[in-house]
Amino acid sequence: MLRRRDLLTAAAAMPALRIQAQTARPNILWLTCEDSSPNLGCYGDSYAVTPNLDAFAERSLRYRNAWSNAPVCAPARTTIISGMYPPSIGGEHMRSFTRLAPGQWMYPSTLREAGYYCTNNSKTDYNLEETGKVWDESSNKAHWRNRPANQPFFAIFNYVISHESQIRNPHKLVHDPAEARIPAYHPDTPEVRHDWAQYYDRITEMDAMAGAQLRQLQDDGLAEDTIVFFYSDHGSGMPRSKRWPYDSGLHVPFMVRIPEKWKHLAPKEYKPGGTTDRLVSFADLAPTLLSLAGIPKPAHYQGHAFLGPHAEPEPPYLYGFRGRMD
Repeated sequence: MLRRRDLLTAAAAMPALRIQAQTARPNILWLTCEDSSPNLGCYGDSYAVTPNLDAFAERSLRYRNAWSNAPVCAPARTTIISGMYPPSIGGEHMRSFTRLAPGQWMYPSTLREAGYYCTNNSKTDYNLEETGKVWDESSNKAHWRNRPANQPFFAIFNYVISHESQIRNPHKLVHDPAEARIPAYHPDTPEVRHDWAQYYDRITEMDAMAGAQLRQLQDDGLAEDTIVFFYSDHGSGMPRSKRWPYDSGLHVPFMVRIPEKWKHLAPKEYKPGGTTDRLVSFADLAPTLLSLAGIPKPAHYQGHAFLGPHAEPEPPYLYGFRGRMD
């Protein structure tokens, strides 16, 4: 049986690195939003109003071929937290529930063992049982500011304002429905135009939230110590996107900012304001996180690290799946 200590050889062998100054390893911040395709100004969408993320893109590497592996939240998040494709562990169906095999751990447990303070604010929504202590804190009050002094952190902030449920709430529109670009697979009706305008309104609200979080990082003097990711959990909440394994349901915005201090962890194509065509999916996130912390990929992980000292070659394909929905 693969034991937990076998997965943590690098961290356990160097106890002096367990808890030390932030200069030893980068902080890592994930800003995630819900139900959003790459409908941002920095992705060439002229209808979008996203000044904060557009400014972030100018300091980041923007991935053009990033996919969620599932077009709905729980299976997508199950992929991320486990480092494995949910069909291989029985977690592909929406609102299914399973557990990892002995010797397999959710990635925050591994990061915590390596000395990171791990917080989630605040959605989990896994199709997996949480075994052992996964997060140092998972709540709407979770924050890197709650960590012990000088401890490196991994923090997630999740923005639900762009969730599909918010598209249909009563709302005074900011985007003009007459200017909305209606995809060919939707009927061009006033109701559809209203929904598309409100979807873009919610993205603008999400953009403001992401901008506020980035300002907090700057105000705390941590911007140059922290690698920042921004991505959505799957495609938009509009019909034929969410729940459907097409580009409209799987293609996501995905950007990474790596400060100068940590440029040795960046890929060779990294250039602030640049783009990459490397294939990236959510199965790659857990091994990439561990790589940034200097931890080799556990044997059961199925993705490919794309940053850090343990980065791997690009996968030949990205894989999407759909199980039972709703």
